[in-house]
Amino acid sequence: MTLRLGDQVPDFTAETTQGPVRFHEWLGESWGVLFSHPKNFTPVCTTELGQVAHLKGEFDKRNVKVIGLSVDTLDNHPAWVDDIRLATGAELNFPLIADDRRTVSDLYDLIHPNASDTATVRSVFVIGPDKKLKLTLTYPASTGRNFQEILRVIDSLQLTSTHAVATPADWKQGEDVIIVPSVSDEAAKEKFPEGWTTIKPYLRVVRQPGG
Repeated sequence: MTLRLGDQVPDFTAETTQGPVRFHEWLGESWGVLFSHPKNFTPVCTTELGQVAHLKGEFDKRNVKVIGLSVDTLDNHPAWVDDIRLATGAELNFPLIADDRRTVSDLYDLIHPNASDTATVRSVFVIGPDKKLKLTLTYPASTGRNFQEILRVIDSLQLTSTHAVATPADWKQGEDVIIVPSVSDEAAKEKFPEGWTTIKPYLRVVRQPGG
């Protein structure tokens, strides 16, 4: 199946390095990041898993649970976990799914024949507490994922889910944001009593709410 933004993501049960996981139940009321790997012992993915382990505290602060996936067997994961620790200095502190039967890969459309008939593409799914897809990114095998960018996007998603704002290009936490066009000036006066800067009638810049 092809997942689109706003779709409810498929539930599944899988074996992981931290025991069996039923995905929706495991997510609970948290945000989630699911990211896939073609197979174990791949160099770029080794660096990525180590980086996510280093950043887990940042995900925790944002109430985000992270989970990886590799189309390999569970008994093959411990040796890769050791390699990740030796190569990156990070202990794997989140679950890594063993998807050797490609059950989850098929649910999330991770097998792209133009890239590989057998291995998953390297995708990232950001999922809200409502279990709906908020963001998806797919990277080529040669390019490591930028998890600082994924954290930045999560900051934007969480902010804009509770305030009538959008975030401009290259926005970072604490910077000014944009009042969405659906909010009239009259309504904006109530929501943003400190005022805003009008650059164009449709482009009104305001201090980040709660920032």
